[in-house]
Amino acid sequence: MKQLPRPFSHTSMSFAIRQRAEKRALGPMMRALKAIHSAASPESMDPEDLERQRKGQMVLGRLIAPMAGMNWEAFSLDGMRAAWARPNRGHDRRRAILYCHGGGYTSGNLDYSRPLASKLSHVTGFEVLSFEYRLAPEFPYPAAVEDALRAWDYLMYLGYGARDVVVAGDSAGGNLALVLCHRLRAAGRRLPGALILMSPWTDMTASGRSYQERAQMDPCLTMNYIHAVRKVYAGDRDLTDPMLSPLFGDLSGFPPTLIQVGSHEILLSDSIRLRDRLVSSGVLCRLEVWRDMWHVFQMFPIKKAADAMNHVGRFLLEQF
Repeated sequence: MKQLPRPFSHTSMSFAIRQRAEKRALGPMMRALKAIHSAASPESMDPEDLERQRKGQMVLGRLIAPMAGMNWEAFSLDGMRAAWARPNRGHDRRRAILYCHGGGYTSGNLDYSRPLASKLSHVTGFEVLSFEYRLAPEFPYPAAVEDALRAWDYLMYLGYGARDVVVAGDSAGGNLALVLCHRLRAAGRRLPGALILMSPWTDMTASGRSYQERAQMDPCLTMNYIHAVRKVYAGDRDLTDPMLSPLFGDLSGFPPTLIQVGSHEILLSDSIRLRDRLVSSGVLCRLEVWRDMWHVFQMFPIKKAADAMNHVGRFLLEQF
């Protein structure tokens, strides 16, 4: 007997409509993202191209920052631009998140920080401090690390305990979050209560398999881009130094860590190997590989991004 076609349900119809709407919304955002990471050679680090990339960061941040119900308070932290993201509703003032933005250490600003800072504050109810660290090539390593320490010290000055602070970072900001922990421990200081890492750049030597295996499917990053930004940031320093590639440092005693990464990233290996190193060092670590997702997909107004941010909120609820 001939089988009748399955009726098209309202649920599947609404899902299809939502998918089409997401694709339309993502068009200009993905173009802006591609422009930011479009470095084709080390020569693209000239001032004009850098200015274009940095403006692209600002445009992207303004396009996708979900500021409804949020308060954004910019201020100067001893000459460094910084901002607080706070929910308008009642929220937990006992804890804070220090957020380190991405951008390959060569771009990024407060506007670019707004999407993830506001999302982090929304899902956790914590106040989020973003800061605009100095960028290469004008200010190579260790300028960004010194600025991260300034932001950390500011939170300590405000009266937060180290264990009451979560350090979060995406891409190069994930690198910076890990390096900050290395620096704090080297100074004999307490580490934060948790780490949230989104597509972290942990290995500047680019020795992981995904740098080759995911090269054709990554819509954002290329090896040329990696070579360009690490050259102007690290110069001729040893790229295996944990202050540049925190994957290779001693990770024992690091705080509980959530790592999220897309399956289509050349940085996938950086996350997998970091998870393995943390676990072998006795650190609680949860790795989430999000299928078909790209570099720092959490920034975007799509369902998987919202789901990933909810996972962040639940992870921190378990820790605190």
